[in-house]
Amino acid sequence: MAKRDYYEILGISKTADANEIKSAFRKLAKQYHPDLNPDNKEAEAKFKEVNEAYEVLSDPDKRAKYDQFGHAAFDQNAGFGGGGAGFNDFGDIFGDIFGDFFGGGFGGTGQRAQRTGPKAGSDLKIKLDIEFEEAAFGTKKEIKINRIEKCHVCDGSGAKKGTSKKTCPTCNGSGSIRTVQRTPFGQFASTKICTTCNGTGEVVEEPCTSCEGTGKEKKSRKLSINIPAGVDTGSVIPLRGEGNHGERGGPAGDLYVYINIKPHEIFERDGNDVWCEIPISFAKAAIGGSIQVPTIEGKVKYEVPEGTQTGTVFRLKNKGIKNLRGAGKGDQYVRVKIEVPKKLTDKQKTILQEFAQEMGEQQDKDDKKGFFGKMKDAFKD
Repeated sequence: MAKRDYYEILGISKTADANEIKSAFRKLAKQYHPDLNPDNKEAEAKFKEVNEAYEVLSDPDKRAKYDQFGHAAFDQNAGFGGGGAGFNDFGDIFGDIFGDFFGGGFGGTGQRAQRTGPKAGSDLKIKLDIEFEEAAFGTKKEIKINRIEKCHVCDGSGAKKGTSKKTCPTCNGSGSIRTVQRTPFGQFASTKICTTCNGTGEVVEEPCTSCEGTGKEKKSRKLSINIPAGVDTGSVIPLRGEGNHGERGGPAGDLYVYINIKPHEIFERDGNDVWCEIPISFAKAAIGGSIQVPTIEGKVKYEVPEGTQTGTVFRLKNKGIKNLRGAGKGDQYVRVKIEVPKKLTDKQKTILQEFAQEMGEQQDKDDKKGFFGKMKDAFKD
C-alpha cells in the first residue's frame, strides 16, 4: 500500500513552520496514543504513522529531501523502520507533551511534581440578608459559618497523639511511583502519584482518634463583619483567611459574603437613589400646601405646588443612599398619587357640585350614559 503524504497525515500545509508541525504532532500523538486506545489496532497504526511523519518533517534536512523526492528519499535502512531515528529518540518530545497527562515523561526523562508542598484551603461563600436601613447606613453583623480546620487534637498531622507519621514504604518518601511498559514502539516510562500516601511521601500508622487520620475537622465559627454604608443586593464582602484551612502549612481560603437586601414597605432603591409614592388629597393637589414626606433619615416637610397631577415626581436632593465607593449621596424621588374619596357626605357632594359648576362642568343626565353611550351618540349618522 502506498504511503500517505506526511503533510496530509499531520493535517498541515507544506508551508507550515516548526511550531505548527509540533502542535499538530502533539494533538494527534495524544489522540492515538496506545495507553489511551488499548487493544485498538487502527489507533496503533495511526500512532506509528504520525510518529513517522513527525520524525521526517521535524528534521530540516530530512524535510528538505522529502519535499524534493518524496518517500523515495528514504530507503528502508534510512527511514523510520530501519537504522534511522526510532521512537525511543522521541523521549524528550513525549516527556514535554504527555508529562502532565501521564504524570511524567517517556524513557524516564520526566517526573511529575510531588504533592508534598503546602496546599491552600478552599474559599467559602454565604448569603447574608440585611434590612434596607442597614444597607443605607451600614451596620455590624455576626455571622455563623462551618469550615474545615486542622484537627485540634493532632494539630493537623493525622497521627495519634504521641506518635508521628512514617516514611511511605511504597514510594520510599518520594510521593510517586515510576512504572515501565514495553510496547511495539519502544519502552514507555511514566511516573504517577503514590496511591498509598496520596503523594505526601508519608503514612499514618496510628491514626488520630478524633479526625481518623485526616488531620481535619469541621468547626462552627461565629464571625463579626462590618457592613459598609451603601452596599446593595449583589455586593460581595471578602473576609481574607476566613475560609477552609490549608493543608501542610498552606494558607486558609477566603470567605465571601454575598449581600441581599430585604424589601422595604415604603422605599424602593435604584442605585444610590431612593423612590417612594406619596398619596395626597384632591384638595391638596388642587390648591397646594405642605406635606410630610418620609425619608430614610426621617420625615421632611415639602411644599406641594397647586395643580399637582397624579404621577408628578419631585426630587429631594441628597436624601438618598451614600455612595459605597466615594463621596456623595443619591437623591430621593417622590411620586405623587392623588386619592379620590370613595364615600362623601351630602355636604361634601354639594360642595363638589358647586365646584364643578364653577369650573363650567355640566352635571346632567348625559353624564350617566357612560363612555360607550357617549361613543354611540358621537358616531350617529
